[in-house]
Amino acid sequence: MIADFVDGPLWYFSATVFVIGVLWHLFSIFRFGPKHDLSTPRASEVSGAIHANFSRFMPRPEMAGRTRVQVIAGYMFHIGLFILLIFAAPHMEFIRDRITGFGWTPMPYWAYIVASQIAFLGLLALWLHRLMNPVTRFISNAGDHAASVLTFLVMLTGCLALFQHFEALRVLHLFLAELMLIYFPFSTLMHAILFVPSRSYTGATFGRRGVNA
Repeated sequence: MIADFVDGPLWYFSATVFVIGVLWHLFSIFRFGPKHDLSTPRASEVSGAIHANFSRFMPRPEMAGRTRVQVIAGYMFHIGLFILLIFAAPHMEFIRDRITGFGWTPMPYWAYIVASQIAFLGLLALWLHRLMNPVTRFISNAGDHAASVLTFLVMLTGCLALFQHFEALRVLHLFLAELMLIYFPFSTLMHAILFVPSRSYTGATFGRRGVNA
């Protein structure tokens, strides 16, 4: 009965909350539009937005030494997680059967293990840095830690669920993933979607003013 609930009603509910929550969040940001700037443009807003999006993938040279750990760990976690979400066979099959109606060639089992280990190491390094660094510890709140814990549990149960003989592990993994979908629009996890419009707005503002930042 629990498995039927997680596979059925809870999945549709969590997916609905995720989609509506994300769209409402975006609508609440964009409905006001940009502030009208009366100053004379000194450069292109479009080029400023593009430059900001790509240049922020790496820290500025003067900050590179201080943020090396966060940058490396961040890329390990985000790239590893993206690969797992899109190319792991169980996820591809779930997306094919529940969302898109079509699939693609999944990555082999050994690649799944490598990607999962890279993602785990990146997540743990980021979380430890958040806990141990005095600056990140001070600016972090309960929501930041809740997102880290929930992400860790989803990834951990996903790896354990590879042992497909244990149905309970698969159900637990899906249940936690559904909790994440519900939590996502109301948490700092929204940065996965908002980082592009946020960088674009800042870059366009600086670009219009001719600021090289």
